[in-house]
Amino acid sequence: MRYQAATRAEGEARMAAFVPRMGRHYAAGRNYDYGPDGHRDVSGLSPYLRRRLVLEEDVVAAALAAHGPEQAEKFIQEVVWRGYFKGWLERRPVVWISYRDGVLRDLDALDRDRALRRAVADAEAGQTGLACFDAWAQELVETGYLHNHARMWFASIWVFSLGLPWRLGADFFYRHLLDGDPASNTLGWRWVAGLHTRGKPYAAQGWNIAKFTGQRFTPQETDLNEVVQGLEGSEPDGLPPVTPLRQPNAPDPKRPSALLITEEDCRVEDYDLSAYDIRAAATLGASHLRSPLPVSAEVVEFEAAALQDAATRSRLSVEALRAGVPGDLARWAAKAGACQIITPYVPEGPLRDWLREASPALEAAGITLCEWQRSWDSAIWPHATAGFFKVKKKIPEIIHQRQLL
Repeated sequence: MRYQAATRAEGEARMAAFVPRMGRHYAAGRNYDYGPDGHRDVSGLSPYLRRRLVLEEDVVAAALAAHGPEQAEKFIQEVVWRGYFKGWLERRPVVWISYRDGVLRDLDALDRDRALRRAVADAEAGQTGLACFDAWAQELVETGYLHNHARMWFASIWVFSLGLPWRLGADFFYRHLLDGDPASNTLGWRWVAGLHTRGKPYAAQGWNIAKFTGQRFTPQETDLNEVVQGLEGSEPDGLPPVTPLRQPNAPDPKRPSALLITEEDCRVEDYDLSAYDIRAAATLGASHLRSPLPVSAEVVEFEAAALQDAATRSRLSVEALRAGVPGDLARWAAKAGACQIITPYVPEGPLRDWLREASPALEAAGITLCEWQRSWDSAIWPHATAGFFKVKKKIPEIIHQRQLL
């Protein structure tokens, strides 16, 4: 999959082009990975959905209009997975904290263990000697994309065949995936490792890889370790309890405001900006916060282009900020005479962490951080308390509630 323009127009053009294949064609072909130039049976919309250059409910509505609920069912379910993972992590933010802190510990261990350091370097460079795995590693680095089925195989081989720390694999993905977001990436790796759905790890199998790569790769079963149990023993206390959803501060149209645009939502024009007293506006580059290690140039550039496109569509005078010293956010807003910063909802992840670090300076300056929350999230997240099945059962109700059919 090759990406060029990180714009709303490009995302909507890709969506329109894929609409005819959102029904039975997608259901039949979605699991096949034919390589970097052969991803014709999947939409390739994920980098645009991740930044909300394209909206989930617009994609679902297009699928329903073209194919109806029965034929579009599988495509719609896959779109809803992203919202489910985001909601699940919102209900268990300690899982993000555990991942974030665990990456730091794993990197410290890497510094002390030369053999492990070499093994991780070989895996990331695609030099393990296992043809399929090496090809996927190289495709990820070169294109910023991997087919979803390849992501599952790759993660399983990383954890169970190569015996590498799962968080370092997740960090490798997060540094390179154009569509990487903290919820889908962290929980996807946890799912493969048997930590999300406890005791049910995902096993990469040679016959499955051969079938769904069209025989591009034919690993022997002896090339892959048999997976008999996951990593649930590393978390003996099990999953943390479900917590209430965070209720954001609602913006006050009467207060002097500063508008902040992040890659969490690049469609600020969907909100009635004219209803607010906006004294300043800025984009906030934050993709470098994804990892303690350098994030790929392609991810940083895609984010920058998406933010620039969002700024242009806002029709405001917008400056470009970078998430550096958290206290800078308060200084920027105060200089503009703003009493509140307005931004679309920022879910759990590195940017939310950074905003938490900025909170003391904002409070000291009398500035409130306010967020708009999309109705799509409000419809899905309350149900994201356990496995996906609970959300899946609610999809018809959500479609009716959002008037998408």
